[in-house]
Amino acid sequence: MPAVLEFAGVTVRRGQAVLLDEISWTVEEGERWVVLGPNGAGKTTLIQVAAAQIHPTAGVAGILEEVLGTVDVFELRPRIGLTSAALAERIPRSESVRDVVVSASYGVLGRWREDYDEMDHDRAAELLVEVGASHLADRTFGTLSEGERKRVQIARALMTDPELLLLDEPAAGLDLGGREDLVSTLSVLANDPASPTTVLVSHHVEEIPPGFTHGLLLRSGRVVAAGPLDEVITERTLSETFGMPLVLTHTAGRYAARRRSRRHAQADV
Repeated sequence: MPAVLEFAGVTVRRGQAVLLDEISWTVEEGERWVVLGPNGAGKTTLIQVAAAQIHPTAGVAGILEEVLGTVDVFELRPRIGLTSAALAERIPRSESVRDVVVSASYGVLGRWREDYDEMDHDRAAELLVEVGASHLADRTFGTLSEGERKRVQIARALMTDPELLLLDEPAAGLDLGGREDLVSTLSVLANDPASPTTVLVSHHVEEIPPGFTHGLLLRSGRVVAAGPLDEVITERTLSETFGMPLVLTHTAGRYAARRRSRRHAQADV
């Protein structure tokens, strides 16, 4: 089965800074990946390459059986669903929620003179139900809470029935309730076999939804660990990734991490 993402030695430089340093990474169809790392680890840059938004400085980036640099990215991008803070900032605050979602059919932000058929509107309505936001359809995007906006953005990202779904820090800025609602929504999507292959970027293990299968840990643009989630999310690998000793717990399908105290350290001796 062809890989959805296949990076070989992918490097991204900006001036003297190396944002990604020889990343080799393969994502197979149907997998659900979480990418974790501290600020500056290269997570957003990785997603930008995966979304065909930027090209690597060196190495080969394969996306949906195409190779960046040899394919028209304007034909490739509609096959990828993307949510990000930068994209959310471009959504007109006066746009109705249903139009925010349906306009993804044409790849535009802000309806103008596009003509959408009944199938498009039905698809948008179904997706709003799927993410628990159907009651928001007549609201304008600017009146939504941060958590509500995240749900609408996910519905928009799914509108074109993408083969790859990329979620760049979808829980950023949410309070505890908003985060838990979002994790629940993403868990439902992750457990749906019809959902696209998914990559979720986060800083926090607490945001990993049940149903995710694989993990990629980044630090300073390099891979610390990659593979099945239960092999990658460990105290050792997380401590190396975040540069501090951590205690990890895993209960009822959810992870939690905190700094290791002296008491824990002494108990391990």
